[in-house]
Amino acid sequence: MNKTYIGIDPGKSGAIAYLRPDMPPEYIKNSETLYDIAEFLSSIEGDKMAMIEKVNAMPGQGVTSTFTFGESYGQLTGLLVALRIPFEVCRPAVWQKAMQCRSGGNKNITKAKAQSLFPDTKIIHANADAILLAEYCRRMKL
Repeated sequence: MNKTYIGIDPGKSGAIAYLRPDMPPEYIKNSETLYDIAEFLSSIEGDKMAMIEKVNAMPGQGVTSTFTFGESYGQLTGLLVALRIPFEVCRPAVWQKAMQCRSGGNKNITKAKAQSLFPDTKIIHANADAILLAEYCRRMKL
């Protein structure tokens, strides 16, 4: 059975993407409803493994946005547990170093890296990190 690798960028402007052999990446934006995200995750067939980016409060981030960020992270990890999708947590610096795209917060760097790896896929700022996390997951598990 083919393994499916899932990458999750839990930010409000992030996404969830998955990679399967011989298929372009598929994704859903986190701006969709939690129900739609649950449907997306549950529709993924086969043996799955997910990598979710570890989130922290950032300097200068307001209390409300910090809470919203943490709430999204909690909801997404809860969905993974409820759907019995095994997952690991990874800090941005770790996966970006491994994928050779240390961004320092510049989304154009991760977007360019994702586009170079998947030239036939439309890469946008919302899906770039999730696709790279899925690829990082794939490389770590092979």
